[in-house]
Amino acid sequence: MKYRQLGNSDLQVPVISLGSWLTYSGGVEKRRSLTCVHKALDLGINFFDTANVYGRGAAESVLGEALAGIPRHSYMLATKLFGAMSDTDRGLSRAQIVKQLDASLKRLGTDYVDLYQCHRYDDDTPLDETMGALTEAVRQGKARYVGFSEWPLDKIEAAAKIPGVARFVSSQPQYSMLWASPETEIFPHCAELGIGQIVWSPLAQGVLTGKYTPDAPPPAGSRASHGTMGAMLPKRWLQAPVLTAVQQVKLIAEREAGVSLAQFALAWVLRRQEVSSAIVGATRPAQVMENAAAAEYEIAPELFARTDEILASFR
Repeated sequence: MKYRQLGNSDLQVPVISLGSWLTYSGGVEKRRSLTCVHKALDLGINFFDTANVYGRGAAESVLGEALAGIPRHSYMLATKLFGAMSDTDRGLSRAQIVKQLDASLKRLGTDYVDLYQCHRYDDDTPLDETMGALTEAVRQGKARYVGFSEWPLDKIEAAAKIPGVARFVSSQPQYSMLWASPETEIFPHCAELGIGQIVWSPLAQGVLTGKYTPDAPPPAGSRASHGTMGAMLPKRWLQAPVLTAVQQVKLIAEREAGVSLAQFALAWVLRRQEVSSAIVGATRPAQVMENAAAAEYEIAPELFARTDEILASFR
């Protein structure tokens, strides 16, 4: 496994990390979830991303169980807050940061997280209040570093100008061959601020594995065929023109690069040095192994250029 520095932190994170959004919040049977986490550790994937809202604590609890008894210094944990945990608990107020961080630590079975992230921006809470509470969490040792996911650029820059607060070291945007918009503004501006990228959905929720074809229904056991996980998959990605284009890219990956489409898609994401890590989901240990192997591949730039031409109209 290869590692990259995460922004202006001292964290060296694996270029492939393991997420838990839909999989370990209830989409995958717990025993399989634990097996995937342990396989990830075996392969050098020691960065795990979760959030309190994933299954309203379920994903954090699964990770806590999977990592119990493993030396805490040997892995890194990242979690998030913002989404509704009850009818009254949501957002980024000081009270919520204090309450939700303590609850997350309890579920994860640890006394600190390496990265505490604001899952979205909270228009109902003053930015100064949010940043002050995050700074307090860092000073207390409950979070080593802080980050955000899908914040607008003006709020990122505003947070960087507040004096005396903890600085963001990570951004977590959606980024894939089918979703390249962060390249234009988020990547360059964050780089100037010392903020690294930990990208989510680099395989476009499985579409960029090539498992979906334009002339057949989603295969049994896939995310698109799952009652709950499939609800989050953008329907436009399952339309025939998109799937036809993806199959063209699959041929380039397999016949010319000699890798699977999933590995090709991950290598495409990692071609950008702004990306510290790509978060993958996995329902089977074999998927973890396949994704981890993507860290080793060097793909010819001209193959990526042809891929960009094929997929440009679908981004």
